[in-house]
Amino acid sequence: MKSCNTSEFRLTMIDNSTLLDRLAREISFSAHQLRQAWPEVKSDPVGFGKRVVVGGRLRLDRLLAAPNAMAAISAAMLVVISAALILLLSDRLSTQNDRRPGDEELAQITMLNFPNPNPTPEGQGVGAGSQGRVGFARGRGEGPAPEPKRSPGGGGGGDKHQLPAQTGKPPQPSAIPAPIPESPPVQKQALPLAGIDIDPLLWQNLPMPVYGDPRSKSPSPSNGPGEDGGMGNAKGQGIGVGSGPGFGPGQDGGIGGDRKGPPGGDGPGGATGSNPEDPDHIYPPPQVTGRVQVLAKPEPQYTEDARRNQITGSVVLRVVFSRTGEVINIRAIHALPFGLTERAIAAARQIRFRPATRNGRPVNVFMQLEYNFNLY
Repeated sequence: MKSCNTSEFRLTMIDNSTLLDRLAREISFSAHQLRQAWPEVKSDPVGFGKRVVVGGRLRLDRLLAAPNAMAAISAAMLVVISAALILLLSDRLSTQNDRRPGDEELAQITMLNFPNPNPTPEGQGVGAGSQGRVGFARGRGEGPAPEPKRSPGGGGGGDKHQLPAQTGKPPQPSAIPAPIPESPPVQKQALPLAGIDIDPLLWQNLPMPVYGDPRSKSPSPSNGPGEDGGMGNAKGQGIGVGSGPGFGPGQDGGIGGDRKGPPGGDGPGGATGSNPEDPDHIYPPPQVTGRVQVLAKPEPQYTEDARRNQITGSVVLRVVFSRTGEVINIRAIHALPFGLTERAIAAARQIRFRPATRNGRPVNVFMQLEYNFNLY
């Protein structure tokens, strides 16, 4: 039996027509096929659908059975997955590094001492409690005026005792100051035995058995080394390290520090006090013995909106560098639009530093931060 090898001949036709011409012919052919199939679809739609599914499955089987079909499909899937991964990684890298070439000096941070160390930061002041700046009552205000305003003043006194003033509650507010006794009277008096010059809105009858300085840690009976009948270190009929009939480090009466003036405003107040031994006391930079040591200060990045609108300038923040190594109490003194202020605040929160120290122990200190945004 004679065998012979035969080769299959396939005709390849080269079409020189343009892409638009070929596309038009394909559309015309598809429309012709639909017109021919429409009567069959109309008469037996279910059967037509089944035949289309069977025909499609047969074509798929022939495609998969063709040489190198699986390799081609795998290669196509690999290309799609690789492209997706590249896009994902490039988007993440662009988010982490928002700066463009030439923006190396995009933001500069300047640390400045707070310009006015006299105003007391929010949450701190003369008094006791924890809900406001000054006073003994619970609240966030400083006195009876309708507008928020700082309450000034202070007082002190003593009877030249060698011991510091005893701890206790502040006497009731009184327009007529009186000597403050170490122990309560044996018999109840018809008139107040002692009083201090303090806004009644800021006073609270603290649960203590005797009069005294609620910030003092001394349990021994004493009016303090001052004079004139009060309790404290200076001269007057008040309580504290100041002088006068008021309370705290100020003078001439009142509460809040500095010389007495008009009463503060916006409701009752209470605070942890300006006692230097208070661990939460916040110092101005000149009053610390060891300055803050900044270890890392990340730079804020431009937002796309700010870059498109060509926004430049400075964001100035008032902050507290806490004794625990965190930047807290952040407040914007000068802001910029289009998210730049938010970027500056976020960068300030990421500052790492060694806290300031006072007499060898870490303390809180308030500072001013300036972030300069420039486009180059």
